[in-house]
Amino acid sequence: MITFIIGGARSGKSSFAMSEALKLKGKKAYIASAEALDGEMKERIKKHRKDRGDGWDTYEEPIRISEVLKKIEGQYSVILLDCLTLWLSNLMLSNLDMEKEIDLFCSSLFTVHCSLFIVSNEVGMGIVPENEMARRFRDVAGMLNQKVAAIADEVYMVVAGIPVKIKSSTK
Repeated sequence: MITFIIGGARSGKSSFAMSEALKLKGKKAYIASAEALDGEMKERIKKHRKDRGDGWDTYEEPIRISEVLKKIEGQYSVILLDCLTLWLSNLMLSNLDMEKEIDLFCSSLFTVHCSLFIVSNEVGMGIVPENEMARRFRDVAGMLNQKVAAIADEVYMVVAGIPVKIKSSTK
């Protein structure tokens, strides 16, 4: 079961994903795509670790998320991946082929046989960015989110801390 959770920055999507994941029994893994590149991000990561507590095995991977999913498949009942747009930023800044990596990631989702929660930012609801790199990021993020939403069994949009289910499984 794949649950995709999308929303704006600081909308409560990670908290919602965590609360839903904690309702499920079994061994849990957290895949973090964030990198502590500055003091603020170090503090955010520290807070997320504290909020998660000791009940999670954490995998910090900024680029090779598909490889981590393959490596840990079958070892966990619940996996929470936070977040796709940070991962996409890492891909872009590393000058990797984003479309190829996205296709690889989406293909890897079909091999996961546990409860998988995926968090991503909705970046297409604001103003059109003024520079080419930001517009490219927005466009690729929108495409990534569409692909993951199509694969997911359930999709939630979190707005102001309120989760709204926008897709239910038809399986």
